[in-house]
Amino acid sequence: MTNTATTPSGQPLGISHKASPTETMFDRLRKQNRPAFIGYLPYGFPDPDVSLDALRIMVEHGVDAVEIGLPYSDPVMDGPVIQAASQIALDNGESINNVFKAVETVANAGGVPLIMSYWNLIYHYGVERFARDFENAGGAGLITPDLIPDEAGEWIEASDRHGLDRIFLVSPDSADERLETVARNARGFVYAASRMGVTGERDTISSSPEHLVERTRNAGAKNVCVGIGVSTAQQAAKVGSYADGVIVGSALVHTLLNDDNRTARDTDEGLRLLAAKTDELAEGVRTARS
Repeated sequence: MTNTATTPSGQPLGISHKASPTETMFDRLRKQNRPAFIGYLPYGFPDPDVSLDALRIMVEHGVDAVEIGLPYSDPVMDGPVIQAASQIALDNGESINNVFKAVETVANAGGVPLIMSYWNLIYHYGVERFARDFENAGGAGLITPDLIPDEAGEWIEASDRHGLDRIFLVSPDSADERLETVARNARGFVYAASRMGVTGERDTISSSPEHLVERTRNAGAKNVCVGIGVSTAQQAAKVGSYADGVIVGSALVHTLLNDDNRTARDTDEGLRLLAAKTDELAEGVRTARS
């Protein structure tokens, strides 16, 4: 792979010293005594244009940061709702080349743009090329569910050069040593999966993520956000009472799917339901510590 991480004169690029937009967001919300609301939606679902409208609606109705998903053909972490949405996006011809439009849309709407992607997509696009294009679009950070810090050397270097956040995942089964490694290499926040397994809505949230947040903070992480399973305002409030951020994916994606969970809902109805669900969850997040 050609190394393009140089200045026009051929000198290696240095480390960026710009502030992390994600950490700046957490600092601002901490002063308000509330957690962040982080919402997920795959780019290109239900189609590229509507997905941009959906991202704007999420920010306008209370989402602080948006995880823009890059649909992938082998999504090992995604549950059936997100798998269905991602497949619709792939069938529509979604590709990584166009996702930066979504990044710009979130940034222009006033949200913090994150991308969530399996590493294979970034690797084949080109790590340095991705970091450059992501930064230029106004991106804040990358969530990599299948990349661990031990194998992330190229991404750590590229993200340092371009001032991008690195969000790695931990789970209730993570050993203390693993938590320390993640905390040491993360920038922005650590993504604490509330349970083992794939994403999806759940009727209840166990106490294990609260313990995981405490362990991750003790390992050195400044900001720890919880995702997987949060789908109601009550659950969002519970998680937000102890976590720095509440991550919601399937419950938002579900609003844009028909009841068969395989086809896209009518656009106007879907966007109306998305706005209502975002409002509901945002209220839970805002009142989490009141």
